[in-house]
Amino acid sequence: MKTYKIKPTKKQLKIMKEAWEQLQKDEDTFSGLVMATEKWMEEKTGIKDIEFFRSPDDGCYCGIGNAERTMKLIQREKLES
Repeated sequence: MKTYKIKPTKKQLKIMKEAWEQLQKDEDTFSGLVMATEKWMEEKTGIKDIEFFRSPDDGCYCGIGNAERTMKLIQREKLES
């Protein structure tokens, strides 16, 4: 069994719990902003269910496509200046 050098105190664990809760709030806010941008993009382009595509491997945004996959994915390299 591995032994760990760092053993968080109760106070440190409490801080980590608060930080985790804040992360959840931040992710909810970020997700809402991304969905709003996708909605705007859908309205402006007329492409139904257009969305930012995230890599399942690392979760990074890598392009734009649509949910039905009837549009070829536009790679992020073509979108960046």
